[in-house]
Amino acid sequence: MDQLTTVLVTVIVLAVLFALLRRGWNTRVRRQAGIAAPPAPPAWIEEREPRLVVPGMYVSTTESGAPLERIAAHGLGVRARARALVLDDGVLYDREGAPALFVPAVDVVAVGTSSGMVGKFVEKDGLAVLTWSLGSTVVDTGFRTQRAEDKRRFLAAVEAIAPAPRS
Repeated sequence: MDQLTTVLVTVIVLAVLFALLRRGWNTRVRRQAGIAAPPAPPAWIEEREPRLVVPGMYVSTTESGAPLERIAAHGLGVRARARALVLDDGVLYDREGAPALFVPAVDVVAVGTSSGMVGKFVEKDGLAVLTWSLGSTVVDTGFRTQRAEDKRRFLAAVEAIAPAPRS
């Protein structure tokens, strides 16, 4: 009887914890409802030849400069395996189990590296970070390339399509 009680208490505690986690996530999504939805990938995207395709891990999208403020709205906070495709018109994060995320080249503000953001912390400069304008909000999207040598190629390819900095 003691084992049954222990199992039941454990199951109840776990169920309560998961319910609280879900409630917190849903509250974050509601709080971020004012953040614009990312543009849908253009219909022609499958027909274009990408400049570069890099396999890796889509880490998350956060408010720019706030690597611990995950944006949960519009599925942007969902970590997933992905391929990053750099095209002439933008960057497509083709995520497994989550909608694809398209970042138009005209919205790219900067590219760089980081040692981490919510959901993933790695060695110094281990993440490729794309800073871009999502409506009126500037955000950072982190991507961990599968192979370390791909990170520099990815950053260079994105820099090549990004608009010139405004002065």
